[in-house]
Amino acid sequence: MDLNADLTDAESLRLFIDSVNDYAIFTLSPDGRVTSWNSGARRIKGYTAEEIVGEHLSRFYTPEDRAAELPARALRQAVEKGSFSSEGWRVRKDGSRFWASVVIDPVRASDGRLLGFAKITRDLTERREVAAALERAQLAIFQSQKLEALGQLTGGVAHDFNNLLAVIINGIALLGTEVASPPGRRVLASMENAATRGARLIEQLLAFARQQPLQPERHVVNDRIHAFEPVLRRSCTDSVLLRMDLAVDLPAVLIDPVQFEASLLNLLTNARDAMPDGGVVTLSTRRQRLGDDQVGRLPAGDYVQVSVADTGQGMTQAVLDRAIEPFFSTKGAGKGTGLGLSQVYGLSQQSGGDLQIESAPGKGTTVSIFLPVDDAAGVTVTPEVKARDRALVVDDNSDVREVAAELFRGLGYDVLTAEDGEAALSLLARHGDIDLLFSDVAMPRRDGLSLAREARLRWPAMDIILASGYPWPSLGAELRQFKFIQKPYRVADIVRKLRETA
Repeated sequence: MDLNADLTDAESLRLFIDSVNDYAIFTLSPDGRVTSWNSGARRIKGYTAEEIVGEHLSRFYTPEDRAAELPARALRQAVEKGSFSSEGWRVRKDGSRFWASVVIDPVRASDGRLLGFAKITRDLTERREVAAALERAQLAIFQSQKLEALGQLTGGVAHDFNNLLAVIINGIALLGTEVASPPGRRVLASMENAATRGARLIEQLLAFARQQPLQPERHVVNDRIHAFEPVLRRSCTDSVLLRMDLAVDLPAVLIDPVQFEASLLNLLTNARDAMPDGGVVTLSTRRQRLGDDQVGRLPAGDYVQVSVADTGQGMTQAVLDRAIEPFFSTKGAGKGTGLGLSQVYGLSQQSGGDLQIESAPGKGTTVSIFLPVDDAAGVTVTPEVKARDRALVVDDNSDVREVAAELFRGLGYDVLTAEDGEAALSLLARHGDIDLLFSDVAMPRRDGLSLAREARLRWPAMDIILASGYPWPSLGAELRQFKFIQKPYRVADIVRKLRETA
């Protein structure tokens, strides 16, 4: 039996339209009132036919679109141009909004008279959310790749500058014993101050590049904040109020206390500068249980959140996107290096955590550091000390090598030098009485790590110190079996390292 045999064409069309669930298909009178309503319209918009037939289509529009007379303009365009199509927010019966694709076509009689309109609406909310999530993920990946590339470039430049600063700083120290005139000593002091500022700048660059040599210790962040609180309060002006909101019973984390305090000071300074007319800065701590990728790409686990929130001007999205880039600053000339947030970002990354910034124009800024909870107890080792007589200094940079040799001579050593690992092994083989090997890591022919491994195998009683402009965490786990000193080093740094390795 043919079911359609007993149905008119109009009835068949009506049944077909009413069976469509993915699209809201309905008709309108010439003045925009609903005259028919299919099952898709009921599902998408939430109204039954009895509730909506006779009502004006403007009921489906947002208040702002109604105020802009968009429903009337849509019908007018459909009449004038033969069709109207657009995407935008529409409103369901329960007041919720959905993203809709809309097509309105005029329906005319055979003589051209306007009988009304046919309107088709499709709910694209889910597709739009998926597209937005994909765009956010792509943006996050791009930002991560951009920061990684900047970090590699920054780390390489910082390494080269560390070599230059090592020559300058230690050359000044050696000249200090030769220059006696007051004007000459003042010049040397100015040079040393400038070189020290340069070294501090390199430290900030290495922090951003996640190549800063950290000395992690087990601390409860509240203890470090309380100890550093007087400095933090002095960093605020009279018109800026610093409030503390520290959670009780926080677990310990592994942090470099000096770099952590420097990060807090950077964040407080930025918050203060964002409120030239005064305001409130809130320093808070919390324990947080995060899911996978809830903050950056951090794995699920327990974290301590340290936040600095201000009531200042806030950032535009364009500024927010570049906030942690090195040397990017919205402050005037001479009022900042643009490395404050870069240093904080680098510290959080090197500490196994991440940085999160929330801001909007006129709504202030909140910067949060997330640090993984550490449940392991720390171990302190106190080495013995003994005297040394002869040292071998190895570095492929002749300026660095000669200055380092002079430093060791000043400490009472008989010093030999070599320009690379192969030359150093030849000297070690010829001189069996070398007590200390002091070598750069990155060298041609044979690098410092390879040299150190061979030296330890053949001369196990010899103490070994490796040096580099790159920090040891970026040079591989094997380097941890040797003592390490970061360039640019000073005489005092070498003395401390000698005591550790004696």
